[in-house]
Amino acid sequence: MAGLVKNWLQIVPWEAVVSINAALCEARKALHKPTSDGYAPAKELWERNRSRKLSLPEVFQIGFQCHRLAPFCNYNGNTFVTIIRTLLNDVLKGLPADKAHILRSIAGHIVAGTATDIERKQLDSILAAIGK
Repeated sequence: MAGLVKNWLQIVPWEAVVSINAALCEARKALHKPTSDGYAPAKELWERNRSRKLSLPEVFQIGFQCHRLAPFCNYNGNTFVTIIRTLLNDVLKGLPADKAHILRSIAGHIVAGTATDIERKQLDSILAAIGK
């Protein structure tokens, strides 16, 4: 799994997070606006971790935490799921289609806060296999 520890968030500055949320809101004709409570803490969490080398579970957890902080009025979950799934693209290319689908799905569920214990065990199994 050593190859999966890297600066995952380095290529996604907070301004890109804001732009992704704006695009999602525009597409659905929803209000795009920062929240008074969650915006600053989510931005700080995201930016603090951009220069850190992180494992995939850590990246998923940061996405989950930012989602829960609700930095935007709408589509917080969709914003962070979109980012995390996009970051996974290089990893997914090297996996069989079924494993790639499972990893992509589990990543989205973890960020959204809906992952089951079974999915978390599947994640551990997939990551162990990738690390070999």
